Formats: sequence, structure tokens, C-alpha cells
Amino acid sequence: MESYREQRNGRVVRVEVLHRGAALLRHPIYNKGTAFTREEREAFGLEGLLPDAVSTLDQQVRRMYAAIVRKADPLERYIGLAALQERNETLFYRLLLDNLEEFLPIVYTPTVGQACQEYSRIFRRGRGLWITPGQRGRIDEVLRSAPFDDVRLIVATDNERILGLGDQGAGGMGIPIGKLALYTAVAGIHPAQTLPVSLDVGTDNAALLADDLYIGWRQPRLRGPEYDSLVDEFVRAVKKVFPRAVLQWEDLKKPNAVRLLEAYRRVLPSFNDDIQGTAAVALAAILAAERITHTALARERIVILGGGGAGIGIAQLLRGALREAGLDGDALFAALAIVDRDGLLVDDAPTLDPDQRDFAWPEPLAARAGLGRGKARRLEDVVRALRPTVLIGASGQPGAFTSDVVRGVAAQVRRPVILPLSNPTACSEATPEDLMAWTDGRALVATGSPFPEVNLGRRRRGLIAQANNAFVFPAIGLPCVVGQGQEVTEAMFRAVAEALAGEVTADDLRKGRLLPRVQDLRSVTARLAAAVLRAVRGSAVTLPFPDRETESAVADAMWEPRYAVLEPSAERRARR
Repeated sequence: MESYREQRNGRVVRVEVLHRGAALLRHPIYNKGTAFTREEREAFGLEGLLPDAVSTLDQQVRRMYAAIVRKADPLERYIGLAALQERNETLFYRLLLDNLEEFLPIVYTPTVGQACQEYSRIFRRGRGLWITPGQRGRIDEVLRSAPFDDVRLIVATDNERILGLGDQGAGGMGIPIGKLALYTAVAGIHPAQTLPVSLDVGTDNAALLADDLYIGWRQPRLRGPEYDSLVDEFVRAVKKVFPRAVLQWEDLKKPNAVRLLEAYRRVLPSFNDDIQGTAAVALAAILAAERITHTALARERIVILGGGGAGIGIAQLLRGALREAGLDGDALFAALAIVDRDGLLVDDAPTLDPDQRDFAWPEPLAARAGLGRGKARRLEDVVRALRPTVLIGASGQPGAFTSDVVRGVAAQVRRPVILPLSNPTACSEATPEDLMAWTDGRALVATGSPFPEVNLGRRRRGLIAQANNAFVFPAIGLPCVVGQGQEVTEAMFRAVAEALAGEVTADDLRKGRLLPRVQDLRSVTARLAAAVLRAVRGSAVTLPFPDRETESAVADAMWEPRYAVLEPSAERRARR
């Protein structure tokens, strides 16, 4: 591992570099391509290795933008951007940040889903680390193969539940890479401080196992105690090798996701974005919508379709917020219902998972609502009985919000809040166009994947906010790095949700947008991170700076993608 250390003097950043010549041009952290100055070209032995002209970063951005957008296919754009990231990280992040709304759907959902499916066929160069059962007993050594020694953020997946696409084997690495690209772009975590990890414990995807081009560990998926012991060794190794790192779990199947989150959240600062991040963005959309509907949170009736990790995570955060709003007992149960594949979760069902039991309605309460033992408890039955004000999709089932279901909601509520959150686009429970048509344009909609605005007629257009976890996880990871926290708490996610809802402007609300624009993610993330740090301080946690310096501490921690002045390291100078 090498060290990356910046020396700042105002806006001028200097970095000492050991590499020179062709090796420097191949190093994506330091490479500037045609932007190397004439002095740097002479000092680092680059003369003759580059064309004569010295470009500005802005010129390079314009050149690369034109090269990317001439590719019509989204996956080809993904491949082009990934190749740029492998050559020149500063240019990649400048291009991404300047065109975030256009390129976010490429580097992350929905295109990243296709990239994961095609990963073994589009693979060019390794990025991050793959941990396999064959490395058992020496995972700490494998972690020391990481490029840099001061890793602060790790995103790790075992590849079993990639978006709504299921087991993608080693191809799931596209998710940690994409998440960390967003961490760097919008939270300013320097790329040298990030590490994507694939816990490649095999796959049960028969098509992958039969594919001679598959690049992963070609074995059936590891399960049970052997899986647990490998993950445990990984976590202990992270704590040993990168003691200041935050670990984000990503796209684990629900039983493992819930179990590992609880097992390790106090071992090292860690969280699960599918469970907790999705919940925070859903709560934020509801709180923002209440500024339009004028409904107090305690008076909402919320139905969640999907009892998996995301659905349970949403329910956990919402229940805490509802309890804080004054509800308890049967009133708390009645305000929130989860419908899974077998219908409404009720405590008389013999097939409930342990994490679902806390949210299963008592049978007497279900009976009073006309959903007692022996009664139909499908989504349409629950909608008819409960008359929800909010309908949330976390099922991964395309088209699950049917015309009958949505019209049933709209018949009882003037401005229903409908959040089909499943990713990628093909897994969305409904399209905004259909939701608006079935509710006569009255629905307040936010979606997990990006959708275009909807023509509402009479020269009106409805803006569809993307309920993207990118509004949440950077605003959790960044304050963990800045505040050097030891635990990621539920209160932090509630603070993010409340602050995110407050970022929605009155003009956005008039147009039906329930969340900020994606293009504003970086500035929004900085303010959300400050709000989280203040919430942490309010819970009696000591931070390494006074409250009045919160915003400046966040700003100082956020790397801006622009070229540093490169100087030969002392070791390199001594060799000369």
C-alpha cells in the first residue's frame, strides 16, 4: 500500500509522488494526461510521452463529454466512463460532478444493473478487492493489497441480491464501485480513501456457473457457519488494517443483511444502505409531501408492499418517527402495515420471519379492520380496508401497483403519496405516467429509478423526484469520517430524513417534486452532513471540533476534483 498525502495552501494543493514516466501516466490517482504542465513533464520524465499542447481540466472535460455522449447505448457509456475512471480519476470525477443528473443513471441505477449482469463480459481491469473462501485465514493480508493505506470508506457486498436482479456472483462488484463513485462525487471522499469489496462466496446463479467467461469463484454459494466465519474474519481484518474505516453493507439477501447489521454495528461503524438508507429517503419524501397535504405524521396511514430488508428497514424508521409523533399501542400498529407475498403481516401467520414479527398486526386488530383469520389479505384488500394515505413499494415486483390498487387509494385520499422505490427501472411497481393517469394527476410520486416528467394536460407537467439513496448514504458516511464516530445510529438516519425533507423548496413542491434535484446533490450532502453531526453532538457524543465549526469541518473534508501540483517525493529526489 502507498500513502497519499496532500499539502494545502489555500486553494493550491501539492502532492509528492514517487512514480514517474510511463508508470505515472498509468496511475489513475496522479495521471493528468494532457494537463501535465511543462514543468511537471520535465520533472517526471514525461517529455515525448504526451502531445505538445497543455490542456486545462475544463478542456479535458469538454473533450471527454463529447466522447461519452456520442455513444447511444447506456452500457457503452458505462464502459466509457469506467475506462476513464481507470485512467484519470480527477477528470472522471470532474466530468461526473459537472453532469451529475445525466451520468448518475449511468454510473449507478439503472445502468449499473445491466453492467453487473454483463460484468464478466465487459471486464477490463480490476478495481477494489475480491475476498473468496480460498483466502480464509489471511484476509488481513489480502486487505493490505489495497492501493492506499488510509481507507476511510468501504462498500462491501456478497452479491446475492443485486438491486432487484438477484444473485449476480462476482458481477455484483459494480454496486460497490458505483456507490463509492457517488461518495467521492457528492460527499467529497477522496478516491484514495475508498475501497470497493466483493465478498465472492460463490453463486447459485446456474447461468453464471455454466458461463466459461465467468470471472468469479466458480462454486455454489457458501452458506451457514462457513459463510458467517468468513464474514467475521473480514470484519475483524477491516478493523485491524483500516481502523478508521466506515463499512457500508450493500445488496445482501435479507436474512444475512439484518443479521450482519446487528452483529457488527457496534464492532465498527457500519450500516446497511438497503435497509436504512432506503428508509430515510422514504421518510424524507413523506415529510416533504406533508407540506402539500397538510397531514400530520401521526395521522398518516402507511402501507408498504414488500417485507424484505428494504421494507422492514422502512418500517423500522417510520415506526420510530410515528412513535415520536405520539402514537403507541394499537394506534401505532394501525398506522403502518406491511404486505408481503402472502399478504398482510399478521401474527397468526405461521411463516413470518423473525424480523417481520415486530411489524405483524395483532390478529384482533386485523379482525376489526375486516382482515381477520380466513379473510383475504392481498394488497387490494388491505388498501380497501385501511384507506392508506401513503403507499410504498419495496417489493421488486414490476407492475405490482395495479390500476385497481392505485384507484382504490385515490378514491379515499385527495393527494395520495405513492412511492414505487424498487430498482432498476424494470422492477418499479408502477410508472409515474400510469400513477398520474389513474389518480387524475393528484398523486404525489417519487420513484427509486429516474423517470421523465409527466404530461398532466392543460399545459401542466408533473416533475418526478428520484427517491435515490444517493441523497442519504453520502450524508451518513461523510459525517462518520469527519466526526470519527464509532457507531452509526438510527437517530442519524432520522436526522438525515428530516433535513432532506427541509431541502425541498416551495417551488419544487408546487411542481410536485418531493426531493431535491439530483444536480444539487453535492451542496445538499454538505448541509445534511452538518445536520447529522449536530444530531450526533446532541446525543452527548464528543466531536473533534466545536459546534460553530461544523460547516467548515465538513467543507474542509470534501475533496474537490481538480488537479494538484505534483512534486517528486523526497525518496525520488534522493535517487537522483
